[in-house]
Amino acid sequence: MFTKVIPVLPCKDVTAAIEYYVERLGFTLGFQDSADPTYAGVYRDSVELHLQWHDVNEWERVERQMLRFPVQDVDALHAEYADKSVFHERTALRDTAWGTREFAFYDLYQNGLIFYRDI
Repeated sequence: MFTKVIPVLPCKDVTAAIEYYVERLGFTLGFQDSADPTYAGVYRDSVELHLQWHDVNEWERVERQMLRFPVQDVDALHAEYADKSVFHERTALRDTAWGTREFAFYDLYQNGLIFYRDI
C-alpha cells in the first residue's frame, strides 16, 4: 500500500530554495543536512517537499518537476502569493475545461507548481 509521495526538487542553491519556499510560499523548514545544505525538507500542512542540490555543470541534464497541489481555497492562496514576487507574466487564476480552478508558476529553479481545486 502506498501512503504518500515526497517529491525531490532539483536546486542549484538549497539555501536559496529554502528561503524561497519558507519566506514566499509559507512552508516551514523541517530539516537540512548541514549549515551549508545540499539536501533539505520543507513542509506546509500535509505537504512535504525535499530540495536537492545539483551541480551547475549538470544543470542542463537535470529534469525539472511539475507538481499539482490540491488546495481547499485556491482563490485565497492566489491572493496570499500575489505580493510575494512568485508569479510570472502568464500566471492567472482560471477555470479550466477539465473542471478545475487553478493557477501555476515556476519556482527559482523552474520546477512547475500548480495549485487547484475541483469545481
